[in-house]
Amino acid sequence: MLKDVSILLNDRSDFFFDLLLQHLEISLTAIGFAIVIGLFIGILISEYEKTSKLILGGINFIYTIPAISLLGFLIPFSGIGNTTAIIALTIYALLPMVRNTYTGFSQVNSLILEAAEGMGSTRFQILYKIKFPLALPVIMSGIRNMVTMTIALTGIASFIGAGGLGVAVYRGITTNNATMTTAGSLLIAFLAVSIDLGLGFMEKLIKNKRKLKRQNIVTLGSLAALVLAVVLGSRVFKTSTDEIIRIATKPMTEQLVLGEMLQILIEQETDLQVELTQGVGGGTSNILPAMLKGDFDLYLEYTGTGWNMILENEGFYDERLFDVMQEEFQNELGLTWVTMLEFNNTFGLAVRNEIAKQYDLVTFSDLMAVSDQLTFGAEPDFFEREDGYPLLADEYGFNFKRRVDLDIGLKYQSLDEGQIDAMNIFTTDGQLSQVEAKVLEDDLQLYPSYRCGIVARMEILEQYPKLEVALAHLEDLFTDQNVAQLNYLVEVEGQDSRAVAQNFLQEMNLLR
Repeated sequence: MLKDVSILLNDRSDFFFDLLLQHLEISLTAIGFAIVIGLFIGILISEYEKTSKLILGGINFIYTIPAISLLGFLIPFSGIGNTTAIIALTIYALLPMVRNTYTGFSQVNSLILEAAEGMGSTRFQILYKIKFPLALPVIMSGIRNMVTMTIALTGIASFIGAGGLGVAVYRGITTNNATMTTAGSLLIAFLAVSIDLGLGFMEKLIKNKRKLKRQNIVTLGSLAALVLAVVLGSRVFKTSTDEIIRIATKPMTEQLVLGEMLQILIEQETDLQVELTQGVGGGTSNILPAMLKGDFDLYLEYTGTGWNMILENEGFYDERLFDVMQEEFQNELGLTWVTMLEFNNTFGLAVRNEIAKQYDLVTFSDLMAVSDQLTFGAEPDFFEREDGYPLLADEYGFNFKRRVDLDIGLKYQSLDEGQIDAMNIFTTDGQLSQVEAKVLEDDLQLYPSYRCGIVARMEILEQYPKLEVALAHLEDLFTDQNVAQLNYLVEVEGQDSRAVAQNFLQEMNLLR
């Protein structure tokens, strides 16, 4: 495994280096805010003791909220991406900062403070020249814990479309690529440990004041400035242009591959640059609001999802309703289905072969009859969307003994290991041929058409007419079968999604 990781890091060094810089940018920004805000609150409550219990209790309460929940709560206010990630990380980082600052200031010997007052020192002088230096070792300990925690926690930022090394971890999980997941995880751990060692060195210098000489301070300050310069400089010197098309994809293998194709074609056929945000957690639920705000310009969507989930129409969708849906998208949302990719990635159900044989399962109705004895697994949004599990329960009467929320990249592994008995599938899943599973017949023809298409902001198409021409190259290229094959190459054979996209476009004679 380690050999495979080293090969991957070497082959895709630019990709991982960029993620590393993004990780530093997000985490260091949050750390900076947390230090400033945490110091201020910690000093404030140490000076006004009556407020300490209330404020520390409030911060403790916020700290108990799961990170994913906090991110979800913030999205309606600050959208998806780095801003929301920084806000959430700053909030989580406040507890160790506030608590250690308060503890450090509270533990200063009262006799020293009385002596300072007797010598005529002002309140500010006592705070700045006596309390702060004596409390600094405890504060540094809090900073050290907070920094390590924040760097590790930044990995979840990719769930809401932010950058960082979590992108590699999440992409690896989504595409069943253990090497990618391990590489991202090891880099996060290495980064956290490296910075922790540096802060530990600073902490020792502070505790041993005799070694805290001017040259030490200059050296440490220079190192900190160098890190900040590298991080911020990498952002500043990136290609600076307003002509950027921002594309989002859902956390599905086929969307990762198709997103790469979009980027390659747009940059080849136009003068535009593409900023590709892959695998946005929550899919449509988080991408659509960002599209409406203008944070993204186009993304890949499915017709059934557009009809039922976005427009909230009742009843089953079929392609005869496409013109009606297109009109509603344009008039109500300012979005348009600009290019249809034709393949139909609809829902289905699969069960382990041994379960299918044990209960003689062929159809959805067969499964319904024994559902109260089985465990069902699906991604979280399948349980919430109207055309997902609620539709199954209403139309077929499913009532599984246990339901399990699973990331889309873990379903097949869970089924293969016997942790679940049945699961939802997509008809273009590449892993279907690699697991011992039986796909059941939708005997009531429950699920509507989910034809894939590119949804774009109408404003961006008017601004850049060549964009629509570039996207048209992807029409009539895809079938359920060749998309399943693309997914197979990534999920099972472990090929890189960008390489798979390039090879496919090359085969279609679309690359120059």
